[in-house]
Amino acid sequence: MSQLVRISPSILAADFLNLGEELKSVENADFIHYDVMDGDFVPNISFGPGLLRAVKRGTDLPVDVHMMVSNPDEVFRDYLEAGADVLTFHLETAKHAHRIVDEIHRYGRRAAVAINPGTAVSTLDAIIDYLDMVLVMSVNPGFSGQQFIEHTYTQLNKLTDLCRRHAVRPLVEIDGGISPKNANRVVAAGANVLVGGSSVFEAPDHAQAVEDMRSAGMRGLAMRQL
Repeated sequence: MSQLVRISPSILAADFLNLGEELKSVENADFIHYDVMDGDFVPNISFGPGLLRAVKRGTDLPVDVHMMVSNPDEVFRDYLEAGADVLTFHLETAKHAHRIVDEIHRYGRRAAVAINPGTAVSTLDAIIDYLDMVLVMSVNPGFSGQQFIEHTYTQLNKLTDLCRRHAVRPLVEIDGGISPKNANRVVAAGANVLVGGSSVFEAPDHAQAVEDMRSAGMRGLAMRQL
C-alpha cells in the first residue's frame, strides 16, 4: 500500500451557507470527499452533478466522488462530465462493474469501488486488479456522524491480504466515524485515505483537524511497519 496517509474531508458535514470558505479551510487536505445519495440505495438525499461543478470551481484539490446510488451504470458519466477526479461506485448496485471502471479510465480519472460493512471483501476478487482505490465503509452509508463499526478492522485486514495475493496496491479509503482517536488503528490495519466529516468540519480549526488526523494516521503507518 501507499506509504502516505491522505485526508479527504467530507463536505456532507460542511456549512453550506459558507461552502466556499469551508473548502478553503481544508486546502491542506489531499482530496475533497463528495457524497452522492439518491434516497433509494441509502435513505438520505444529497448532492448532484450541478453542485459538483461549483465545488470544482471552489477548490484546487482533487474531488473524490462517492456515489451511493442504486443505478451507477446510468448516472456515473454525469459526475465524470462534472469533473470528478476519483469516482467511486458501490459494488452492491453495479450491473457491469468492469464496464464502469473501463469508462472511468477512458476519461483519465481514477476508478474506485466501495463496499458496505456487511459486504464480503471476497466480492472484490474479480475486479481488484483494475481499481485505483477501494473504499471500505465503516458505517452503514447514508448519514454523517455515525459511530464506527469495529468489524471494519477485520475488513481492512482481509482487503490487505487480497491485495497482497493479487500483487496490487490500490489506495484504501475508509469512510465513517473516523477521527484522530481511531485513525492510527485503521491505518495500521491497511487504510491510507481517511474520510473525515464531522471530525473535521465540526472542529474549531478545520485545517488543524486535518493535520491531527494525518498525524494520527502516520502513527498507525509506523505501527504497520513494525
